[in-house]
Amino acid sequence: MKRRPVVAGQFYQGSAAALREQVEQYVVAGAEKEKVIGVMSPHAGLMYSGHVAGAVYSSIRFPGTFIIMGPNHTGRGAPAAIMASGEWEIPTATFPIDGELARKIMRKLPGIADDPQAHAYEHSLEVQLPFIARFSDSVKIVPLTIMNLSREVCEVMGNTIAEAVRETDYDVVIVASTDMSHYVPQETAKRLDGLALQMALALDPAGLYDTVVEEQITMCGFVPATVMLYAARALGASGARLVKYATSGDVSGDYASVVGYAGVIVS
Repeated sequence: MKRRPVVAGQFYQGSAAALREQVEQYVVAGAEKEKVIGVMSPHAGLMYSGHVAGAVYSSIRFPGTFIIMGPNHTGRGAPAAIMASGEWEIPTATFPIDGELARKIMRKLPGIADDPQAHAYEHSLEVQLPFIARFSDSVKIVPLTIMNLSREVCEVMGNTIAEAVRETDYDVVIVASTDMSHYVPQETAKRLDGLALQMALALDPAGLYDTVVEEQITMCGFVPATVMLYAARALGASGARLVKYATSGDVSGDYASVVGYAGVIVS
């Protein structure tokens, strides 16, 4: 099954030539490539958050496979939904799904469904792909969308994904696709996002989850980010760094109601 792009021409340029040109303006030339376990990367329209995502992908060594986890904005499909076969297409590339790793995760986590419908109209994973295509023409992906889960289930999922990754004989990087605060004043976004990022940079998944809930931070992908952090810790992560933080106001000039974007590397 081929999953075709649904936000080409909206979130990013719709033709291959225009998309390559658009992505290129967000690549950080000469950035040192780090071996990483996981990353956080935003998923807004490239004109708003592409410079943050570009800084992340410019700074990492590419693996054989990316596990890309994102929130399910549409509400379609299973609460935790993987695609275990087929390929994903964008104007500049076609990505094969790493079916072996996907099925391994499913065997270890029976609560994850093989559900292409959950992915059919969801943009949070798709928006990562133009940057991945810029740096690799051979990487595979494991797409996973997640609705609201308890902190305890996030821990189980993260630890189980780590177990599956440990059983592979090639490098895997876990991507948590998330935007930060939504539609609040700039200073509010920076304050609240700072609280969440403090926990992420401390490799504290429970702290991130609890902070987002207690402070009512409108971070749409905090569940995937929590899962990624649990997985990264189980895989031996020793540190995290903030690559870049920005808001939509930095592009639009409207600081009264912004969306926050953060790029984080976990290694």
